[in-house]
Amino acid sequence: MISNRKKVLIIEDELISCEYLKEFLTYHGYDIVDIVDNGIEAIKQSKTLKPEIILMDIMLKGHMSGCEAAVQIHQNNNNIKIIFLTAYAEQEMIDYAVDAHASAYLVKPYRENEILATLRLLFADKEKIKPNINKEKIELKDGYIFNTKLHRLFKGDKEIELSKKMIKLIEILALNKNISVSNAQICTFIWGENKNDKTLRSLIHRIRSTINQDIIQNINGLGYKIA
Repeated sequence: MISNRKKVLIIEDELISCEYLKEFLTYHGYDIVDIVDNGIEAIKQSKTLKPEIILMDIMLKGHMSGCEAAVQIHQNNNNIKIIFLTAYAEQEMIDYAVDAHASAYLVKPYRENEILATLRLLFADKEKIKPNINKEKIELKDGYIFNTKLHRLFKGDKEIELSKKMIKLIEILALNKNISVSNAQICTFIWGENKNDKTLRSLIHRIRSTINQDIIQNINGLGYKIA
């Protein structure tokens, strides 16, 4: 039987962090193919095990950094997605990650939902259906319709009066109907920057109160979606 579980290679020299990541990701359906603590072994195992994802600390055992290892890994296989995990957020470190063509950069201590959302987003293009960007009217749950041309929400022929931020939230979810959208994506679309979870939850609460329907679903650890 062929497994659809994503293969993950963890490169980390802190034992507690390794075991936490392994247990957490295995629980959420990922296949941890190996754990190594240095760049040389990381390059070797990436060739042998062919993981789809690498979670890698920038500071590793030995003379080779995670960034240096990432460059060589991508020279051998540019399809592997590398997520850097680090306790450092200095601009120099971020520049190293950019030069190494990292897919994402998470600063410790990271939250579980950040890891899950990042992994999901990296494979979103493969997993999701084509968005409804060419449809003027998108049919939603409970008879609601979002008009992409007018940027308005209707139920039947009646327009539902919502604020601009409420409309933008409905819009991004409607354009990705039946697909979870991360908190970070939603906030960037609405405010142009990331916001704390409380701000987003407050906006969603106001929408639910206004339309008296729960058409927005909370997808634990991944974000929100509309059906």
